[in-house]
Amino acid sequence: MKLANSAVVLWPAFTEKSEQLRSEKNIYAFFVNPKADKRQIEKSVSELFNVKVESVKTVNTKPKLKRKGAHAGFRSRYKKAYVKLVKGETIQGFEAA
Repeated sequence: MKLANSAVVLWPAFTEKSEQLRSEKNIYAFFVNPKADKRQIEKSVSELFNVKVESVKTVNTKPKLKRKGAHAGFRSRYKKAYVKLVKGETIQGFEAA
């Protein structure tokens, strides 16, 4: 399936874990389209942020059941990508966050 670069990477993941990975191992975390594959993610990140990507690892999460009293529903599923950049490369804007 062909996706536009802006449709592959949805938004960056700013969590404690992602900040630690970014500062220690040069790995950036993004929430991505669940239909995107690793090649599309790599191409999209390299073109959007003008960086060279070394590797991409993805995580698919299943919807979690949430209850409030007698009512039950599911949290949305999502896909997260951990993108490792080539040594010396950085994405501008992540340092300020």
